[in-house]
Amino acid sequence: MARFEGKVAIVTGGGSGIGAEISRELAAEGASVVVTDIKQEAAQAVVDQIEAAGGKAAAFAQNTAKWADSQAAVEFAKTTFGGLHLAVNNAGIGAAPMNIGDYDIEAWDRVRAVDLDGVFYGLRFQLPAMVESGGGAIVNMASVLGSVGIAQNAAYVTSKHALTGLTKVAALEYTSQGVRTNAVGPGFIDTPLVRASLSSEALDALEQQHASRRLGTDKEVAALTLFLLSDEASFISGSYHLVDGGYSAQ
Repeated sequence: MARFEGKVAIVTGGGSGIGAEISRELAAEGASVVVTDIKQEAAQAVVDQIEAAGGKAAAFAQNTAKWADSQAAVEFAKTTFGGLHLAVNNAGIGAAPMNIGDYDIEAWDRVRAVDLDGVFYGLRFQLPAMVESGGGAIVNMASVLGSVGIAQNAAYVTSKHALTGLTKVAALEYTSQGVRTNAVGPGFIDTPLVRASLSSEALDALEQQHASRRLGTDKEVAALTLFLLSDEASFISGSYHLVDGGYSAQ
């Protein structure tokens, strides 16, 4: 398949996990991909994988909490590959669990700056560039915690809830100009970090909270994301799509 032949994409937080998988799969289906990450070497490692598989990609160091980096990433895509048609605003961070009454104010600011402000900064420059390029599609990476809450994660939960609203506004403003915007809400994804941070008992308990009785995979999130970016989803805009194994169905 080559659903994205001739398209140029930006994937933020593309140096690992979900972002890396989305970057690889976009390139495998014909897109030229700008892989951005706060760590240049992480982005470059994914680019090396893409190029080794015969795809086109370039690495770009981006701190999404800085608006000028988002502007520079879009300009880099335009100068390197000739335009911009697709974007996945995937970069995100969390913080140590804390009750609101004890919450670290700096942690609140840090998480919000990446998980919400960083997506706004991306949209601020991606949307006009896509209109200029003749249209496109954007996926903002929210979370299942964009629709339900979890204790001791105020900054992350709040940012992801707000992100779904931002997605709707972008869709209302730009779908008529040829740019669709949607959000994806992954559940708990099976990553080395998750496995390293949880005991076997805690991991089993987390799995049991999903109707699927397992965690999700990067590939499952990428599959939904690529569908929403593709022309197959041409009548889908402004919506929020869960890939959570039934976690939020309870």
